[in-house]
Amino acid sequence: MIYPWHQSAWHDLSANLGRLPHALLLSGKAGIGKAAFARRLAQTLLCENGGREACGTCPSCHLYQQNGHPDFYLLTPEMPEGESETRKLLQIKISEVRAVIEKIQLTAVRGGRRVVLVEPAESMNIQAANALLKVLEEPPAGVHFILVSHARDKLLPTIKSRCRENLLPAPDHAEAAAYLAENGIQNAEALLAFHSGAPLFEAQPEQDALRERLAELLAAPRLLGILDFAADFDKKKWPLALFLDWLQKWLVDVGLAQQQLPALYYPHHQTALAGVGRRTAAAALFDLNRRISRLHPYGRHTLSAKMQLEYLLTEYLSFWQNKSSCN
Repeated sequence: MIYPWHQSAWHDLSANLGRLPHALLLSGKAGIGKAAFARRLAQTLLCENGGREACGTCPSCHLYQQNGHPDFYLLTPEMPEGESETRKLLQIKISEVRAVIEKIQLTAVRGGRRVVLVEPAESMNIQAANALLKVLEEPPAGVHFILVSHARDKLLPTIKSRCRENLLPAPDHAEAAAYLAENGIQNAEALLAFHSGAPLFEAQPEQDALRERLAELLAAPRLLGILDFAADFDKKKWPLALFLDWLQKWLVDVGLAQQQLPALYYPHHQTALAGVGRRTAAAALFDLNRRISRLHPYGRHTLSAKMQLEYLLTEYLSFWQNKSSCN
């Protein structure tokens, strides 16, 4: 589907399907519908009626809708079976890219276009990205590559240079709020703020509840609460990267509170944030953020996250208590 805030971008692109480059990069904020846009484009390119919109009735459209089109290739990281979250870094590997490259060297099964969708493109490891780059430099005839990226800066410059980039806009606040209201999302305003105004977030009530508990702990940290929270988070087997996101967004809001500005991510905790902002110093906040950033490379580490959480939260406690750090 094409979301309302992308209708204009879809109109402009679909009006020029015959002049599309062999490689298109759809970039923008996560959670705004880029993947849905890319899939509609893929179906339209494969449609046998050749219009500006996929007809939905031809054999190719039927095959596509049933996830069985022989000329459509999807490259995306696969979540381990039975897991909703993983501590392993999900990647598109070179073996997967090479398998697709081998297939697109052959004649199209249905005699029309072939489409390769890579989503998200930044999940390719360096070997996979270099393998894709080679085929982008000399693409087979009749093959379209659609790359979707939530973080274009993580892509190889040479990959970006071989694609025409289309930046897809995020909805404004009114559009995003209306979408959530239409879909009956509870706590819509708070969730929309936390997800940076992107309305297509996956419902995670268990995570939302634990994140609220963290916010209450950060407003008035205590050692026993820190140990309990770290143990409970670790039991979920969620990656450290998830906690780092929660904590650093809170610290962004603390920095804004120190400047007497409204919160971005936790606006429903504005009073608590203002209290933390009044009792802490900007220099100490900068130092704490620096120490947290050191752990980002280990955000998807397979080891227990408990010790890292205990370390980070005790560092936060020292920050909150205005104690100096030796780090």
